[in-house]
Amino acid sequence: MTELRKTRMSTARRLARRASYDRETVHAILDAGLIAHVGHVVDGRPVVIPTAYWREGDHVYWHGSSKARMLRTLEAGAPACLEVTLLDALVVARSAFHKSVNFRSVVLFGTPFKVEDPDEKREKLRAFVERVYPGRWDALRPVTRQELKATTVLGMAIDEGSAKVRTGGPVDDDADYALPIWAGTIPVRTVLGRPVDDGRLAPGTGRAPRVRL
Repeated sequence: MTELRKTRMSTARRLARRASYDRETVHAILDAGLIAHVGHVVDGRPVVIPTAYWREGDHVYWHGSSKARMLRTLEAGAPACLEVTLLDALVVARSAFHKSVNFRSVVLFGTPFKVEDPDEKREKLRAFVERVYPGRWDALRPVTRQELKATTVLGMAIDEGSAKVRTGGPVDDDADYALPIWAGTIPVRTVLGRPVDDGRLAPGTGRAPRVRL
């Protein structure tokens, strides 16, 4: 199926022309991000938790401490909403009303599942490390059995949801284009800084790992 499932929750109504249900578009946005916000309900109250995530095929995964409230709530079968936003530019208009931002976002709905098998969990963690640090996993100390036990990995199908994208410059009122007020876009980028070691590197340690964002 090339499109995500449209439901009452996932169908965009406000500025629907910016919405997309195309799976390729959704995957591309997810692959360009690293931090998601996971919404769920705890004791009748909404909670949103930021977390690092990664995509494998038609599923998105995240992990954390096996004692974390969010993970314990979701592994018990609670529904979740996972959201990712990438900020591309500030859109500066000639009026406060028409100010905006250029962005790419994905909102997914579903019921997460717990990765139970230790070998599969290890492979999911390897995929996460390799997603950010290509070639890093084999250089690390192997994960211990206790570390696997202390870590929960959750997955959720990329099935119900949508993407939304804004591009281009400001859209001002016709009369405002004659005003001597600067308008346009200011690009926003995430840039990696120079690596800083922890001050306890062993003799013969090589360079910092390659990073892919």
